[in-house]
Amino acid sequence: MIYKFVLGVAIAVWVLPKVIASVNYPFLGPYLLSSISHAYPGGFPGLALLLLRVSVGGLFLIHGYPKVLHLRRWAESIKTPVFLCFISAWTMLGGGFFLILGFLTLLATLPILASMLFAILLHLIEGKPFVATDPYLIPNDQYKGPLGKGEPPSWEKALMYCVMLIAIAILGPGAYSIDAAIFGR
Repeated sequence: MIYKFVLGVAIAVWVLPKVIASVNYPFLGPYLLSSISHAYPGGFPGLALLLLRVSVGGLFLIHGYPKVLHLRRWAESIKTPVFLCFISAWTMLGGGFFLILGFLTLLATLPILASMLFAILLHLIEGKPFVATDPYLIPNDQYKGPLGKGEPPSWEKALMYCVMLIAIAILGPGAYSIDAAIFGR
């Protein structure tokens, strides 16, 4: 399994930039692996991007790890094929790690973004609200999470992740990233 991951990273780092660079279009280039805009701001904007990137990456590590460990149970709970959950869970885990490092940032954000858009779709199909009622305003025993009273389901959190991932994809990882060291000018 790990050899497939290493092969994929090798293709993304060495082969794909050469193929993209051979196309005569100035927007395309190896920096497109990092972000849509090819600037790597430093200073306070760079620190803000670092904070955003590391926070979102850490959250996806936290979300992805239990899904990888309990893949079948998660797939059954959301009534989705196991292979889709497998892809989504490993995307969250690996993408979160790559976001923290600021390495191949655009390639890390897009698959996670697809997973979050799919999560929104699942919530919409199930008729879940955008913002759920505050759990403390719900009558006793109407909603119980796995550990007792919890947060009722809604698609608000998935949408906020989408917004953050789009911001990272467009603005890039900032100067304090591996991408800036590799693709920066």
